[in-house]
This record gives sequence, structure tokens and C-alpha cells, in this order.
Amino acid sequence: MLNKLLLNTNNLINQKMIKTFALTFNEIGIGKLELFVIGLVSLIFPILFIVASRNLDAKGVFDWMMEKPNDWIGRK
Repeated sequence: MLNKLLLNTNNLINQKMIKTFALTFNEIGIGKLELFVIGLVSLIFPILFIVASRNLDAKGVFDWMMEKPNDWIGRK
């Protein structure tokens, strides 16, 4: 009876562990420096993407091409 109870308890624990499986950052191998770099990139990338995307629309590219129309390849 005790074996059956322990077997059921282990089975429930294993099922719960599979549902809520997670590793700590140390187990994955991510240290403080890596976390800092990930955080920094996560903050800077969206800001730079928004700033750059304003210049990548058709009007922005056309204006850039027409700044010096004699310099770009299509004019030579």
C-alpha cells in the first residue's frame, strides 16, 4: 500500500514538473554579462528600428536619391 501511494505521489510530481518545466539562467549558462547585453539590445533595437523606418519609406528613398541626382548609378 505504501509503495502504491509513493508511486502515485511520484507520478503526480512528475506530471507537475513536466507542465511547469523551467531552467534557471545559471543552468542555461547565461551570466550577468549576457543578461545585461540581452537587456540593452532589447531596449535599443526597437528605438533604432523606429528611427530608421521613417527613412525607409518610398518618399524617403526617393528624396535621398534626388539629393544628388548626378551621383547615383542610374545617371551615369
